[in-house]
Amino acid sequence: MSYLVLARKWRPQTFRDLIGQEHVSQTLQNAIDSGRIAHAFLFTGARGVGKTSSARILAKALNCEQGTSTEPCNSCSACTEITAGTSVDVFEIDGASNTSVDDIRELRENVKYLPSRCRYKIFIIDEVHMLSTNAFNALLKTLEEPPPHVKFIFATTEPHKLPITILSRCQRFDFKRIPLPKIVDRLRFIVDQEQVGISDGALAMIARKGDGSMRDSLSTLDQVLAFCGEQVGDEDVVALLGVVDRRLLQDAARLIFARDCRGVLDIVRQVDGFGYSMRHFGQELIDQFRTLVILKAVGDAAELAELSAGELAELQELVECVTLGDLQRHLTLLLRADVEMAQSSFPRLVLEMALLKMANLAPVIPVDELLARIQSLEKQGNGVVASGRPTWEAPRSRQAEPPAIRTRPVASSAKPSPAVECEADSPASASAAPQTETPHNGGDWEGFVTFVRGKKPLLAALLEHGRPLRVSAQIVELGYGAGSFQYNKLKDADVLADLTGLAQAYFRGATTLQLKPLSGNVDGLPPTLLEKKSLDQSAREQELKAAAVNHPLVAAALEIFDGVIESVKEGDVSNKV
Repeated sequence: MSYLVLARKWRPQTFRDLIGQEHVSQTLQNAIDSGRIAHAFLFTGARGVGKTSSARILAKALNCEQGTSTEPCNSCSACTEITAGTSVDVFEIDGASNTSVDDIRELRENVKYLPSRCRYKIFIIDEVHMLSTNAFNALLKTLEEPPPHVKFIFATTEPHKLPITILSRCQRFDFKRIPLPKIVDRLRFIVDQEQVGISDGALAMIARKGDGSMRDSLSTLDQVLAFCGEQVGDEDVVALLGVVDRRLLQDAARLIFARDCRGVLDIVRQVDGFGYSMRHFGQELIDQFRTLVILKAVGDAAELAELSAGELAELQELVECVTLGDLQRHLTLLLRADVEMAQSSFPRLVLEMALLKMANLAPVIPVDELLARIQSLEKQGNGVVASGRPTWEAPRSRQAEPPAIRTRPVASSAKPSPAVECEADSPASASAAPQTETPHNGGDWEGFVTFVRGKKPLLAALLEHGRPLRVSAQIVELGYGAGSFQYNKLKDADVLADLTGLAQAYFRGATTLQLKPLSGNVDGLPPTLLEKKSLDQSAREQELKAAAVNHPLVAAALEIFDGVIESVKEGDVSNKV
């Protein structure tokens, strides 16, 4: 006798045997029990979830010689013939092979005749979405008003391809993907009946390979038994199916939580040694951390995570040592790594860097704990208002000095001379020190530039780039880079005349204005106003940063948040309390 594969040998023969489709079996049983049996049914769902098996069970329940019942007897001739596929009144038609209008016309001619032996003549059309449009149109009238002795049962994996006119004439039942624990339980029952030794972990790998399909899971189990015989080891299942060993995933999670960088790199080495795809391993790790997040969030995740009872118990123990926030951050890193691996030529490097980041990820401090620490600092600290804002003020760079009282020479009765002296354009030695008989007066220079800004802002902008070599009531000598824009602009006769008039008005005397081109080294010369402002600002920032670092509240905040000071800004002292 030829070998009968497990998927056919253990095919469901009663509604009770349907795994994971209780909503369908209960509805059909209630319809049979109440006599409300529709003339057309549409079974939709993924492959291998029980659509055709349910159609056969329904056909047996309607044609059983013991009478119409919610469960067929499976012992009468009608039930056995339907199970074997030899019944003359139950037609199983492959929609992919009978797509033409002629096939449907033949079916319509057959519908007219009464069943030979059974109570109903039943047409089961599998993959009905493969019928042509003309075939569907030819079936419409018969499907809407069939004879009372005819029942139609359609099965498809793609209901969206069916015309709406067909869908509206059928009772639709959507079959679900079978949960992994239920597949494992069914496989355990079958291997016990077949007297095969295999662990629950291996059955879980086989069920996971089936991806919610009982038929695919049984086919995979058949393949494993052909390879291993009556005793199946976990290593043999891993080697045969090419799936990622769950122990690698659990070891990877455990090493990440233990912050073992060498360990996580060794995990990647093992993945590469086994020949697994790096991205596939990363995706399995994503699913692992998703399960950990669910376990941490809701506790009992048997229905949400497709894992066996043993795997759930191990993960439940593993998740106790980590917080939900850390798990979510780990999962975010893995999702980002998956996107990068899809586009990278170095998937191993991307995975290694992601695992190292996860192993070195600093733990998240709960917000409640941070708030408690801050409140404690507010109570113990000095100079903190109720809002938690510091009220201290960093020391100034220099003490504020009262404005100096400057005496100016009495204005001459004579009209100021418009004559202006300007040295030759040949660059003078920049190292030449200013003349000592009229020393530089920085206060007068800043005051003069401020005075000019109030009259002519554009001239003041030019003066800010000049070096005040000599500033007095008699002479103002300014140094500029030879050939610079400012120097060339101020050499203009009209500009010089305007600037000289402003100088004479400010110093109240016959002030002479001189321009001196500079080149080479300018060390030892007075700085420009722009340079002076920059130096003062830099010194002020250094003092503010030093004051902030030395403040006890700032030091405590840096310790709590493990932070660093990037920049310091001076606050508005008008809000000081």
